[in-house]
Amino acid sequence: MASPNTTTDSRTVGRSGIGLRLLLTNLLVVVVGMTTTIVVAMIIGPPMIRKLMDRAVVPGANGSHPYERAFREATAVSVSIALAVSALATMSLSWYFSRRAHRSAKALSRAASAVADGRYDIRVASPGLGKEFDTVAGAFNKMAHQLGAIEDTRRQMLADLAHEIKTPVAVLEAYMEALEDDVQPLDDKTIATLRQQTQRLTRFSNDVTALAAAERRTTAIDARWTAPADVIGAALMAFAPRYRARGVTLTSRIPPDSPQLWADPERLGQVLGNLLDNALRHTRAGDQVNVTLIYDDHSVVIAISDSGDGIAPEHLPRLFDRFYRVDAARDRQHGGAGIGLSIARALVEAHDGHIDAHSEGHGTGCTFRVTLPRPGGRGSVVPRSTTNTSLTLAAPAWSGAHP
Repeated sequence: MASPNTTTDSRTVGRSGIGLRLLLTNLLVVVVGMTTTIVVAMIIGPPMIRKLMDRAVVPGANGSHPYERAFREATAVSVSIALAVSALATMSLSWYFSRRAHRSAKALSRAASAVADGRYDIRVASPGLGKEFDTVAGAFNKMAHQLGAIEDTRRQMLADLAHEIKTPVAVLEAYMEALEDDVQPLDDKTIATLRQQTQRLTRFSNDVTALAAAERRTTAIDARWTAPADVIGAALMAFAPRYRARGVTLTSRIPPDSPQLWADPERLGQVLGNLLDNALRHTRAGDQVNVTLIYDDHSVVIAISDSGDGIAPEHLPRLFDRFYRVDAARDRQHGGAGIGLSIARALVEAHDGHIDAHSEGHGTGCTFRVTLPRPGGRGSVVPRSTTNTSLTLAAPAWSGAHP
Protein backbone atom coordinates (compact mmCIF):
# COMPACT_ATOMS: atom_id res chain seq x y z
CA MET A 1 0.00 0.00 0.00
CA ALA A 2 1.42 3.36 -0.97
CA SER A 3 2.16 5.91 1.69
CA PRO A 4 -0.36 8.77 1.89
CA ASN A 5 2.33 11.32 1.10
CA THR A 6 4.03 9.43 -1.73
CA THR A 7 2.64 11.78 -4.38
CA THR A 8 3.64 14.86 -2.44
CA ASP A 9 7.15 13.52 -1.89
CA SER A 10 7.59 12.78 -5.58
CA ARG A 11 6.51 16.30 -6.48
CA THR A 12 8.91 17.78 -3.96
CA VAL A 13 11.95 16.29 -5.68
CA GLY A 14 13.78 18.93 -7.69
CA ARG A 15 11.86 21.90 -6.28
CA SER A 16 13.68 24.89 -4.85
CA GLY A 17 13.17 26.19 -1.32
CA ILE A 18 10.75 28.93 -0.31
CA GLY A 19 13.60 31.42 0.29
CA LEU A 20 14.93 31.08 -3.24
CA ARG A 21 11.43 31.14 -4.71
CA LEU A 22 10.60 34.39 -2.86
CA LEU A 23 13.85 35.92 -4.10
CA LEU A 24 13.07 34.88 -7.67
CA THR A 25 9.52 36.20 -7.33
CA ASN A 26 10.74 39.62 -6.20
CA LEU A 27 13.31 39.64 -8.99
CA LEU A 28 10.57 38.77 -11.46
CA VAL A 29 8.45 41.67 -10.21
CA VAL A 30 11.38 44.07 -10.65
CA VAL A 31 12.14 42.77 -14.14
CA VAL A 32 8.48 43.01 -15.16
CA GLY A 33 8.32 46.59 -13.87
CA MET A 34 11.48 47.66 -15.66
CA THR A 35 10.52 45.93 -18.89
CA THR A 36 7.04 47.41 -18.85
CA THR A 37 8.41 50.91 -18.23
CA ILE A 38 10.93 50.69 -21.06
CA VAL A 39 8.52 49.17 -23.55
CA VAL A 40 5.74 51.67 -22.85
CA ALA A 41 8.17 54.61 -22.92
CA MET A 42 9.59 53.45 -26.26
CA ILE A 43 6.13 53.04 -27.74
CA ILE A 44 4.64 56.31 -26.50
CA GLY A 45 7.73 58.55 -26.36
CA PRO A 46 8.78 59.01 -30.04
CA PRO A 47 5.31 59.78 -31.47
CA MET A 48 4.65 62.24 -28.69
CA ILE A 49 7.98 64.03 -29.25
CA ARG A 50 7.25 64.37 -32.97
CA LYS A 51 3.81 65.76 -32.24
CA LEU A 52 5.08 68.27 -29.71
CA MET A 53 7.96 69.33 -31.95
CA ASP A 54 5.55 70.03 -34.79
CA ARG A 55 3.62 72.39 -32.53
CA ALA A 56 6.67 74.04 -30.99
CA VAL A 57 7.57 76.97 -33.29
CA VAL A 58 8.65 79.62 -30.80
CA PRO A 59 10.85 79.54 -27.71
CA GLY A 60 9.12 79.34 -24.37
CA ALA A 61 8.68 82.21 -21.96
CA ASN A 62 11.67 81.07 -19.93
CA GLY A 63 13.88 80.98 -22.99
CA SER A 64 13.94 77.23 -23.36
CA HIS A 65 14.23 75.81 -26.84
CA PRO A 66 10.99 74.35 -28.22
CA TYR A 67 12.65 70.99 -28.85
CA GLU A 68 13.81 70.83 -25.24
CA ARG A 69 10.34 71.69 -23.99
CA ALA A 70 8.80 69.03 -26.25
CA PHE A 71 11.26 66.41 -25.01
CA ARG A 72 10.50 67.16 -21.34
CA GLU A 73 6.76 67.00 -21.87
CA ALA A 74 6.95 63.79 -23.90
CA THR A 75 9.25 62.15 -21.38
CA ALA A 76 7.06 63.10 -18.42
CA VAL A 77 3.89 61.81 -20.07
CA SER A 78 5.39 58.57 -21.42
CA VAL A 79 7.21 57.70 -18.19
CA SER A 80 4.08 58.43 -16.14
CA ILE A 81 2.00 56.12 -18.30
CA ALA A 82 4.77 53.49 -18.28
CA LEU A 83 5.04 53.60 -14.48
CA ALA A 84 1.27 53.29 -14.12
CA VAL A 85 1.17 50.23 -16.38
CA SER A 86 4.24 48.78 -14.61
CA ALA A 87 2.64 49.27 -11.20
CA LEU A 88 -0.52 47.54 -12.40
CA ALA A 89 1.50 44.59 -13.78
CA THR A 90 3.60 44.17 -10.62
CA MET A 91 0.53 44.45 -8.37
CA SER A 92 -1.25 41.80 -10.43
CA LEU A 93 1.76 39.48 -10.22
CA SER A 94 2.14 40.02 -6.47
CA TRP A 95 -1.59 39.46 -5.95
CA TYR A 96 -1.38 36.17 -7.87
CA PHE A 97 1.43 34.75 -5.71
CA SER A 98 -0.04 36.02 -2.44
CA ARG A 99 -3.39 34.53 -3.41
CA ARG A 100 -1.80 31.13 -3.98
CA ALA A 101 -0.05 31.27 -0.62
CA HIS A 102 -3.28 32.38 1.09
CA ARG A 103 -5.29 29.55 -0.48
CA SER A 104 -2.70 26.98 0.58
CA ALA A 105 -2.57 28.30 4.15
CA LYS A 106 -6.37 28.41 4.30
CA ALA A 107 -6.66 24.84 3.00
CA LEU A 108 -4.14 23.62 5.57
CA SER A 109 -5.99 25.49 8.32
CA ARG A 110 -9.33 23.95 7.34
CA ALA A 111 -7.77 20.49 7.12
CA ALA A 112 -6.17 20.90 10.57
CA SER A 113 -9.53 21.92 12.04
CA ALA A 114 -11.17 18.89 10.41
CA VAL A 115 -8.55 16.53 11.84
CA ALA A 116 -9.03 18.15 15.26
CA ASP A 117 -12.74 17.31 14.91
CA GLY A 118 -11.91 13.66 14.23
CA ARG A 119 -12.06 13.58 10.42
CA TYR A 120 -8.84 11.69 9.75
CA ASP A 121 -9.60 11.06 6.07
CA ILE A 122 -8.80 14.69 5.20
CA ARG A 123 -5.81 15.24 2.91
CA VAL A 124 -4.23 18.42 1.53
CA ALA A 125 -2.85 18.85 -1.97
CA SER A 126 0.70 19.94 -2.66
CA PRO A 127 0.59 23.76 -3.06
CA GLY A 128 3.59 23.88 -5.40
CA LEU A 129 5.10 26.87 -3.58
CA GLY A 130 8.41 25.26 -2.73
CA LYS A 131 9.76 22.13 -1.11
CA GLU A 132 9.12 23.49 2.39
CA PHE A 133 5.39 23.86 1.71
CA ASP A 134 5.33 20.46 -0.02
CA THR A 135 7.08 18.89 2.98
CA VAL A 136 4.53 20.43 5.35
CA ALA A 137 1.68 19.09 3.20
CA GLY A 138 3.25 15.63 3.08
CA ALA A 139 3.87 15.61 6.84
CA PHE A 140 0.28 16.69 7.48
CA ASN A 141 -1.12 13.91 5.28
CA LYS A 142 1.11 11.35 6.98
CA MET A 143 0.02 12.61 10.41
CA ALA A 144 -3.67 12.39 9.46
CA HIS A 145 -3.16 8.86 8.11
CA GLN A 146 -1.39 7.71 11.28
CA LEU A 147 -3.99 9.33 13.54
CA GLY A 148 -6.71 7.54 11.59
CA ALA A 149 -4.90 4.21 11.96
CA ILE A 150 -4.44 4.81 15.70
CA GLU A 151 -8.12 5.67 16.09
CA ASP A 152 -9.17 2.52 14.19
CA THR A 153 -6.86 0.44 16.39
CA ARG A 154 -8.23 2.07 19.53
CA ARG A 155 -11.83 1.35 18.56
CA GLN A 156 -11.02 -2.22 17.61
CA MET A 157 -9.09 -2.70 20.84
CA LEU A 158 -12.00 -1.42 22.95
CA ALA A 159 -14.40 -3.71 21.09
CA ASP A 160 -12.08 -6.69 21.59
CA LEU A 161 -11.56 -5.86 25.26
CA ALA A 162 -15.31 -5.66 25.79
CA HIS A 163 -15.84 -8.98 24.01
CA GLU A 164 -13.08 -10.75 25.93
CA ILE A 165 -14.40 -9.56 29.28
CA LYS A 166 -18.06 -10.07 28.42
CA THR A 167 -18.04 -13.88 28.21
CA PRO A 168 -16.44 -14.76 31.58
CA VAL A 169 -18.36 -11.99 33.34
CA ALA A 170 -21.63 -13.29 31.88
CA VAL A 171 -20.81 -16.82 33.06
CA LEU A 172 -19.95 -15.58 36.55
CA GLU A 173 -23.13 -13.50 36.69
CA ALA A 174 -25.28 -16.45 35.61
CA TYR A 175 -23.74 -18.77 38.20
CA MET A 176 -24.08 -16.15 40.95
CA GLU A 177 -27.79 -15.73 40.18
CA ALA A 178 -28.24 -19.51 40.09
CA LEU A 179 -26.52 -19.85 43.46
CA GLU A 180 -28.64 -17.08 44.98
CA ASP A 181 -31.83 -18.75 43.73
CA ASP A 182 -30.63 -22.19 44.91
CA VAL A 183 -30.91 -23.44 41.35
CA GLN A 184 -27.23 -24.41 41.20
CA PRO A 185 -25.54 -26.18 44.11
CA LEU A 186 -22.15 -24.92 45.24
CA ASP A 187 -20.36 -28.17 44.51
CA ASP A 188 -16.88 -28.92 43.20
CA LYS A 189 -18.01 -28.64 39.58
CA THR A 190 -19.50 -25.18 40.14
CA ILE A 191 -16.41 -24.00 42.01
CA ALA A 192 -14.19 -25.30 39.20
CA THR A 193 -16.27 -23.41 36.62
CA LEU A 194 -16.13 -20.19 38.63
CA ARG A 195 -12.40 -20.58 39.14
CA GLN A 196 -11.89 -21.21 35.43
CA GLN A 197 -13.64 -17.97 34.51
CA THR A 198 -11.80 -15.90 37.12
CA GLN A 199 -8.51 -17.40 35.93
CA ARG A 200 -9.46 -16.45 32.39
CA LEU A 201 -10.03 -12.85 33.47
CA THR A 202 -6.79 -12.84 35.47
CA ARG A 203 -4.83 -14.27 32.56
CA PHE A 204 -6.31 -11.72 30.19
CA SER A 205 -5.50 -8.87 32.57
CA ASN A 206 -1.94 -10.11 32.99
CA ASP A 207 -1.50 -10.44 29.23
CA VAL A 208 -2.72 -6.89 28.58
CA THR A 209 -0.44 -5.57 31.33
CA ALA A 210 2.52 -7.52 29.95
CA LEU A 211 1.84 -6.28 26.43
CA ALA A 212 1.62 -2.65 27.53
CA ALA A 213 4.85 -2.94 29.52
CA ALA A 214 6.67 -4.70 26.70
CA GLU A 215 5.60 -2.16 24.08
CA ARG A 216 6.67 0.71 26.35
CA ARG A 217 10.01 -1.06 26.85
CA THR A 218 9.40 -1.00 30.62
CA THR A 219 9.51 -4.78 30.98
CA ALA A 220 12.47 -5.77 33.11
CA ILE A 221 14.98 -7.69 30.97
CA ASP A 222 17.35 -9.61 33.23
CA ALA A 223 19.91 -10.41 30.55
CA ARG A 224 22.64 -12.93 31.23
CA TRP A 225 24.49 -15.66 29.36
CA THR A 226 21.74 -18.06 28.34
CA ALA A 227 21.80 -21.35 26.47
CA PRO A 228 18.83 -21.19 24.06
CA ALA A 229 18.85 -24.99 23.83
CA ASP A 230 18.06 -25.17 27.56
CA VAL A 231 15.24 -22.64 27.23
CA ILE A 232 13.79 -24.56 24.30
CA GLY A 233 14.05 -27.84 26.20
CA ALA A 234 12.22 -26.40 29.22
CA ALA A 235 9.44 -25.02 27.01
CA LEU A 236 9.04 -28.35 25.22
CA MET A 237 8.79 -30.24 28.49
CA ALA A 238 6.17 -27.79 29.79
CA PHE A 239 4.00 -28.13 26.67
CA ALA A 240 4.50 -31.85 26.04
CA PRO A 241 1.46 -32.98 28.12
CA ARG A 242 -0.89 -30.57 26.35
CA TYR A 243 0.38 -31.63 22.93
CA ARG A 244 0.09 -35.29 23.84
CA ALA A 245 -3.49 -34.76 25.05
CA ARG A 246 -4.40 -33.16 21.72
CA GLY A 247 -2.67 -35.86 19.67
CA VAL A 248 -0.18 -33.39 18.15
CA THR A 249 3.43 -34.54 17.71
CA LEU A 250 6.05 -32.17 19.15
CA THR A 251 9.62 -32.60 17.90
CA SER A 252 12.85 -30.62 18.05
CA ARG A 253 16.07 -30.27 16.08
CA ILE A 254 18.81 -28.52 18.05
CA PRO A 255 22.58 -28.54 17.38
CA PRO A 256 24.47 -30.00 20.36
CA ASP A 257 27.01 -27.15 20.35
CA SER A 258 24.61 -24.24 19.86
CA PRO A 259 26.01 -20.91 21.12
CA GLN A 260 24.88 -18.95 24.13
CA LEU A 261 22.99 -15.68 23.97
CA TRP A 262 22.98 -12.56 26.12
CA ALA A 263 19.27 -12.73 26.93
CA ASP A 264 16.67 -13.06 29.65
CA PRO A 265 15.83 -16.79 29.81
CA GLU A 266 12.47 -16.12 31.46
CA ARG A 267 11.37 -13.68 28.75
CA LEU A 268 12.75 -15.90 26.01
CA GLY A 269 10.80 -18.79 27.51
CA GLN A 270 7.70 -16.59 27.50
CA VAL A 271 8.19 -15.96 23.78
CA LEU A 272 8.54 -19.67 23.04
CA GLY A 273 5.54 -20.43 25.24
CA ASN A 274 3.35 -17.99 23.33
CA LEU A 275 4.48 -19.43 19.99
CA LEU A 276 3.97 -23.04 21.10
CA ASP A 277 0.55 -22.15 22.50
CA ASN A 278 -0.37 -20.46 19.22
CA ALA A 279 0.80 -23.50 17.23
CA LEU A 280 -1.27 -25.84 19.40
CA ARG A 281 -4.43 -23.78 18.87
CA HIS A 282 -4.08 -24.04 15.10
CA THR A 283 -3.26 -27.74 14.80
CA ARG A 284 -5.37 -30.86 15.10
CA ALA A 285 -4.81 -34.46 16.09
CA GLY A 286 -2.25 -36.00 13.74
CA ASP A 287 -0.51 -32.69 12.98
CA GLN A 288 3.11 -32.01 13.84
CA VAL A 289 5.00 -29.08 15.38
CA ASN A 290 8.77 -28.92 15.02
CA VAL A 291 11.18 -26.58 16.84
CA THR A 292 14.59 -26.00 15.27
CA LEU A 293 17.61 -23.90 16.18
CA ILE A 294 20.09 -22.69 13.57
CA TYR A 295 22.85 -20.11 13.79
CA ASP A 296 25.69 -18.36 12.03
CA ASP A 297 28.33 -15.82 13.07
CA HIS A 298 25.77 -13.05 13.48
CA SER A 299 22.60 -14.50 14.94
CA VAL A 300 20.64 -17.42 16.31
CA VAL A 301 17.31 -18.36 14.76
CA ILE A 302 14.64 -20.37 16.56
CA ALA A 303 11.97 -21.62 14.15
CA ILE A 304 8.64 -23.15 15.17
CA SER A 305 6.95 -24.89 12.23
CA ASP A 306 3.57 -26.61 12.23
CA SER A 307 1.53 -28.57 9.72
CA GLY A 308 -1.73 -27.01 10.84
CA ASP A 309 -4.22 -24.53 9.45
CA GLY A 310 -1.82 -22.16 7.74
CA ILE A 311 -2.35 -18.44 7.21
CA ALA A 312 -3.61 -16.63 4.13
CA PRO A 313 -1.06 -14.12 2.76
CA GLU A 314 -3.33 -11.12 3.41
CA HIS A 315 -3.25 -11.85 7.16
CA LEU A 316 0.55 -12.00 7.52
CA PRO A 317 1.22 -8.21 7.66
CA ARG A 318 -1.15 -7.81 10.64
CA LEU A 319 -0.41 -11.07 12.38
CA PHE A 320 1.48 -9.41 15.25
CA ASP A 321 -1.02 -6.57 15.76
CA ARG A 322 -2.78 -6.39 19.10
CA PHE A 323 -6.04 -8.37 19.28
CA TYR A 324 -5.77 -9.42 15.66
CA ARG A 325 -7.08 -12.91 14.95
CA VAL A 326 -6.95 -14.89 11.73
CA ASP A 327 -9.89 -17.02 12.90
CA ALA A 328 -11.62 -15.15 15.72
CA ALA A 329 -14.15 -17.89 16.53
CA ARG A 330 -11.50 -20.63 16.71
CA ASP A 331 -9.13 -18.52 18.80
CA ARG A 332 -11.80 -17.58 21.31
CA GLN A 333 -12.92 -21.20 21.52
CA HIS A 334 -9.40 -22.17 22.60
CA GLY A 335 -8.90 -19.19 24.90
CA GLY A 336 -6.85 -16.99 22.61
CA ALA A 337 -7.12 -13.25 23.24
CA GLY A 338 -5.16 -12.20 20.17
CA ILE A 339 -2.25 -10.62 22.04
CA GLY A 340 0.16 -13.53 22.52
CA LEU A 341 2.01 -12.82 19.28
CA SER A 342 2.09 -9.09 20.07
CA ILE A 343 3.75 -9.85 23.41
CA ALA A 344 6.21 -12.18 21.68
CA ARG A 345 7.18 -9.49 19.17
CA ALA A 346 7.63 -6.83 21.86
CA LEU A 347 9.84 -9.12 23.97
CA VAL A 348 11.94 -10.18 20.98
CA GLU A 349 12.45 -6.56 19.96
CA ALA A 350 13.44 -5.75 23.55
CA HIS A 351 16.35 -8.16 22.92
CA ASP A 352 17.23 -6.30 19.68
CA GLY A 353 15.82 -9.25 17.77
CA HIS A 354 13.26 -9.81 15.07
CA ILE A 355 10.28 -12.14 14.65
CA ASP A 356 8.42 -12.99 11.47
CA ALA A 357 5.96 -15.52 10.10
CA HIS A 358 5.69 -17.38 6.81
CA SER A 359 2.88 -19.45 5.35
CA GLU A 360 1.85 -20.49 1.85
CA GLY A 361 -1.84 -20.27 2.70
CA HIS A 362 -4.65 -22.34 4.20
CA GLY A 363 -3.77 -25.94 4.97
CA THR A 364 -0.03 -25.49 4.41
CA GLY A 365 1.06 -24.87 8.00
CA CYS A 366 3.02 -21.92 9.31
CA THR A 367 6.57 -21.13 10.45
CA PHE A 368 7.50 -18.50 13.02
CA ARG A 369 11.15 -17.42 13.17
CA VAL A 370 12.74 -15.65 16.12
CA THR A 371 16.09 -14.08 15.19
CA LEU A 372 18.35 -12.99 18.07
CA PRO A 373 21.80 -11.34 17.81
CA ARG A 374 24.96 -13.09 18.94
CA PRO A 375 27.09 -10.83 21.18
CA GLY A 376 30.70 -10.70 20.07
CA GLY A 377 29.90 -11.85 16.54
CA ARG A 378 30.77 -9.91 13.45
CA GLY A 379 27.36 -8.26 13.82
CA SER A 380 26.13 -7.86 17.37
CA VAL A 381 22.76 -6.33 16.45
CA VAL A 382 20.40 -7.95 13.98
CA PRO A 383 19.09 -5.50 11.39
CA ARG A 384 15.31 -5.28 11.10
CA SER A 385 15.57 -6.45 7.50
CA THR A 386 17.53 -9.60 8.35
CA THR A 387 16.30 -12.68 6.49
CA ASN A 388 16.84 -16.23 7.62
CA THR A 389 17.01 -18.02 4.30
CA SER A 390 20.82 -17.88 4.19
CA LEU A 391 21.38 -19.40 7.63
CA THR A 392 22.68 -22.96 7.71
CA LEU A 393 23.37 -25.42 10.50
CA ALA A 394 26.91 -25.08 11.76
CA ALA A 395 26.98 -28.59 13.23
CA PRO A 396 25.06 -31.86 12.91
CA ALA A 397 21.69 -31.62 14.63
CA TRP A 398 20.03 -33.96 17.05
CA SER A 399 16.43 -34.84 16.34
CA GLY A 400 13.97 -36.41 18.68
CA ALA A 401 10.31 -36.52 19.64
CA HIS A 402 9.09 -35.40 23.04
CA PRO A 403 6.78 -37.66 24.96
